[in-house]
Amino acid sequence: MAGIVIIGAQWGDEGKGKIVDLLAEHGDLVIRFQGGNNAGHTIVRDDVKWKFHLIPSGILYPGLKCAIGNGVVIDPKVLTGELDDLRAKGIDLNGLRISANAHLIMPYHMLLDHAGEARLGKLQIGTTRRGIGPAYADKASRVGIRVQDLLDEKILRQKIQTALSVKNVLLRKIYHQRPIDKDVMTEATLRYAERIRPFIADTSLIVNRALDEGKVVLCEGAQATLLDLDHGTYPFVTSSNPIAAGACVGLGFGPTRIDAVLGVAKAYVTRVGAGGFPSEADPERGERIREQGAEYGTVTGRERRCGWLDLVALRYATRLNGFTQLAVTKLDVLSIFESIPVCTHYTLPDGTVTEDFPGHQSDFHHAQPVYTDLPGWNTDISHVRDAGQLPAAARDYLDFIEQQVGVPVAIVGIGQRRDQIITLRDVLAAA
Repeated sequence: MAGIVIIGAQWGDEGKGKIVDLLAEHGDLVIRFQGGNNAGHTIVRDDVKWKFHLIPSGILYPGLKCAIGNGVVIDPKVLTGELDDLRAKGIDLNGLRISANAHLIMPYHMLLDHAGEARLGKLQIGTTRRGIGPAYADKASRVGIRVQDLLDEKILRQKIQTALSVKNVLLRKIYHQRPIDKDVMTEATLRYAERIRPFIADTSLIVNRALDEGKVVLCEGAQATLLDLDHGTYPFVTSSNPIAAGACVGLGFGPTRIDAVLGVAKAYVTRVGAGGFPSEADPERGERIREQGAEYGTVTGRERRCGWLDLVALRYATRLNGFTQLAVTKLDVLSIFESIPVCTHYTLPDGTVTEDFPGHQSDFHHAQPVYTDLPGWNTDISHVRDAGQLPAAARDYLDFIEQQVGVPVAIVGIGQRRDQIITLRDVLAAA
C-alpha cells in the first residue's frame, strides 16, 4: 500500500494543488481530509487555470477516483457550482464521492462568520467569512447538519428548525441581522440534496479498501501547518487540523496506514490576514515578491503578506508532521534578487536566540528574525527541467534547506505550469 499525505508546511498557498495534481498521474485515489471552501488550490494545465475549492486536485484525470472526506465542511452551493463548472468543461465526475459524515456549511454560518468578524473590529482574526469556523463550532457542539441528513427530509427539516431557533436569536439580538426563514432555507437545501445525492458514500470504507488493495492513495490537506487549530499561530488559525495527523481523523483510517508525508513549502513565505510573521519582508521587497509570485488569494483575491523563508517555522512543521520529503515551490520567484535572506533563528524578547519555534504565543509575536544571507542566482530558471542545469547558487539554496531542516527535497517548482517541475527524488517510490 502507499498512503501519502500532502501537507502545507507554512501558512498556506504553497502550491499543494499543483503537487497533488502531479502525483495523481500515478495515483489511484485522491481524497481531501479537512477545511472548507476557504481553501483554493490552483492548477495550470495547457495554459488553462483551474481553481478548486472543495473538489480534490486529482479530478482532471479521467478514471481517477476522488473523494471528499468526513473532516471537510461543505457549502452545498459552492460544491454544486464546482460540479456544474466541471461538467460544463467536460470533466468526468463518475469517480467522485462525498463522505456522508461531512458537515454542511449553512447560510447562518456565513452570516455569523461575517457579523462576528465585523464585531471584533481591529481584533478580527481575518477569516475568509465563508462560514467555516461556525460550521466546525456546530460540529463540536453536536448540533451540526451532515451530508447524510440530505437523504432524509424529515431529519433535515427538524435539524434546520432546531438550529434556527438559536441562530435567529443570535442574528437578531446580538448582531442586529434579519432572521432566516426556516421554510425558505429548507427548500433551498433540499434542492441541493437532489444534486449531491448520487455522490454520497462511506469514504472511510473507500480509502481503507484502496489501501488494503495496495493502491496509491493521496491525502490532500487544505490550509497549512501554521494555521492548525491546535499547533498553529493561535488565534490566527483555521478551524481544523491541517497537519498529517488530521488525515487520520478527517478520513477515518489509522496512523499506521500513512507511508509518507510530503511537506510543501514555498522558497519564501506568505500569509494572509492578521498574526505574527517574523520573517516578513520590508514593504519594497515584499511588494517585489508579491508581484513576481502573483501573491493574491485564490478565494478572496486579497494581497498576501510576503517574506523570506523561515527555517525555524519549517523545522517546527517537520516536527509536527514527520515530513519524509519536501516539495519546494516557486523557487523561480527569487531569481530577481542578488542576495536572499533566510531566517535560521529567532531572537526572543528576553534576548534568547533560538532555532526552535516558541511555545508561547507572546514570544512568537515579538520574535525577531536572525538571517543568513545567501547569494542569489539572478537569472531566469523557469525553463530548467533538470537539477544539474540549475545555477550553482540555486542548488546551494536547496542544499541549505535540506541541511537546516534534515529532510530531503524531492520536488522543486519553478513556475505555475504543471511541466515547470524538477524532480530530484521519486516520492511514490519512497512511500
